[in-house]
Amino acid sequence: MQAANVSPEEIARFDQLASRWWDPDGESRPLHDLNPVRTAYIAARTELRGARVVDVGCGGGLLSETLARAGAQVTGIDMGQKVIDIAKLHLHESNLSVDYRVQSSADLAAAEPAAFDAVCCMELIEHVPDPAALVADLAALVKPGGRVFMSTLNRTPAAFGAAILGAEYVMRMLPRGTHHYAQFLKPSELGRLLRHAGLELEDVSGLGYNPLTRKAWLSRFTAVNYLLSARKPA
Repeated sequence: MQAANVSPEEIARFDQLASRWWDPDGESRPLHDLNPVRTAYIAARTELRGARVVDVGCGGGLLSETLARAGAQVTGIDMGQKVIDIAKLHLHESNLSVDYRVQSSADLAAAEPAAFDAVCCMELIEHVPDPAALVADLAALVKPGGRVFMSTLNRTPAAFGAAILGAEYVMRMLPRGTHHYAQFLKPSELGRLLRHAGLELEDVSGLGYNPLTRKAWLSRFTAVNYLLSARKPA
């Protein structure tokens, strides 16, 4: 077993949210609102029906379940026991099949290298101590010709204003301390990590979100939140 690339403080923070993960009006509200756009972004670039997909940092399973509903064979991994317990519990309600595990990306990559058609890692990289190691794990997990999908926050004043000041302090949509500005990554920085891991960056799209109307959309504005797609050469 490899040393886990996790922060105990971050695991504890997200475990505290576990019980209300599936409440669309709870602390995970932004995840519920962004999930359809993320799923559509992935589905537009990967044939999900029959595909083997891993959701790294799956939390309570929002994305995992929508990918499974689209026909993918989904593995969801997270280092938080409580969020994995909630994810498993919700399967009784949704009647879907997802293989949830308390497992690190490094351990899964060692056990099942190049096993997945698509690797998804949403809003996780800004929470780990070693972003380069996480990207290397994602690259190791994906099959040649497969794709890695990621979303994160840009390190800009706009992102600081929206994700920290706005979401945590003004609107109180997220617990204070959820985000740390220094850990945000610019698309150029994340693109460099992907290239070093042997992946080819295909697309970077902005992810717009209006918390008042609860509408989310893709855009060319990447200064706050962005999605990207990278391909492993065949």
